[in-house]
Amino acid sequence: MTDRPSARATVALVADDFTELPYPERESAPDGPLGWPGYGAARARAARRTGERESVICGTAHVGGVRAVLIAFDFGFLGGSLGERTGDRLVAAYSHARAHRLPVVPLVATGGSRMQEGMLALTQLQRVARESALTRAAGLPQIAVVRDPTTGGGWATLGAGADVVLALPGAQVGFAGSRVRPADADPAAYTAEAQVAAGAADALVGPEELRGTLGRWLRLLTRPSTAPVPPPPPLGATDLPATGWEAVGRARSTRRPRAAAYLDACLTDRVTVSGDRCGGTDPEGMLCGFGEQGGRTVAYAAQTGTATRPAGYRTAARLVRLADRLGIPVLTLVDTPGAANDAEAERQGAGAAIADLFGAVAAARTPVTTLVVGEGGSGGALALAAPGNTWATPDSYFSVIAPELAAAILKRPPEEAESTADRLRVRPQDLAELGVIRGVVDTPPA
Repeated sequence: MTDRPSARATVALVADDFTELPYPERESAPDGPLGWPGYGAARARAARRTGERESVICGTAHVGGVRAVLIAFDFGFLGGSLGERTGDRLVAAYSHARAHRLPVVPLVATGGSRMQEGMLALTQLQRVARESALTRAAGLPQIAVVRDPTTGGGWATLGAGADVVLALPGAQVGFAGSRVRPADADPAAYTAEAQVAAGAADALVGPEELRGTLGRWLRLLTRPSTAPVPPPPPLGATDLPATGWEAVGRARSTRRPRAAAYLDACLTDRVTVSGDRCGGTDPEGMLCGFGEQGGRTVAYAAQTGTATRPAGYRTAARLVRLADRLGIPVLTLVDTPGAANDAEAERQGAGAAIADLFGAVAAARTPVTTLVVGEGGSGGALALAAPGNTWATPDSYFSVIAPELAAAILKRPPEEAESTADRLRVRPQDLAELGVIRGVVDTPPA
């Protein structure tokens, strides 16, 4: 990506207006705090070239009708590098956001810390991290847009540290910049596309789509609600299964509606949260994001009917914690034969990932509603279920483990899987009678 628009051009790309904040003016020696020869002259040249006095501009703006604090880097000013004055501006921006209850949108394009200020520049990352943490604790969203390039400490704080990370296609994005990475390093690993694939960024967004996408995210993440999500009505069968084995067969049917159909039916204007921020994604096993329902925002984490990978559980836990901080109710859809149990899943920390999701759901203060829409296989399904507010569709089941595996554990022949399903009482009406779920959606009480 060779086109590197200025900070003000980038603001104009996404915002309807922009009012720059007043900045603290730090006094410094002509060649900076280290007396670096020629540093003062370099800053003066950068100011003449860009029309800016520092590498970042900060202000308030309306994006898609939502007022936010924008932080825009100008790569033309000393590579968008962070120095002491940059840190002062960033602190002022975050402080203003908290004082006025505004979301923060960093538009990042930086090579990292400014060499001519040495460790004084590097420690600005600690200041930024603290401001970001305080803003997170205040329940305000941070949505970063990473431009070309976003490397070094700017990526490791303002970029990757945001709640949601949107990346411009083709941008160089990574902790190691092009001049410091190993000579034999694969350049494709340091791209926006690679960061999305590795779960470190949520989505690629083209410049022409950036204003609309950013506005949608801001609208959805700035509408808290205290009311729980009502469980969606069933999209498949409405009559109850006669036997446990029939319940299992219905849930495993390829004709049964899946998570995507339920999300399409009950949510509009959806945006996707992708990636566990630990190097993994599970797009085939777990769908996470935010959508609109009746004029309010709902967060969702939905299993898709496959064995859920560790990255899927970690992404869901990330989603639940973000929704909890922002006061947004959560809908979870349970549908999995169980957690992935292959050797690679164990190497990726399946147990720890499931434990993390159990903990996130248990600790959530925002209301969580769960609907079992298909298979509920063991702890890999239960981790996503809300204690005390879980419902089931008539074409679902929930079991301590699949009936075939239960029979094997009990040393019974395979042909006893059917009778084992009955003994386990896996039907949705059995689960309601046992108190495991609150009820079966759209069926009369027993």
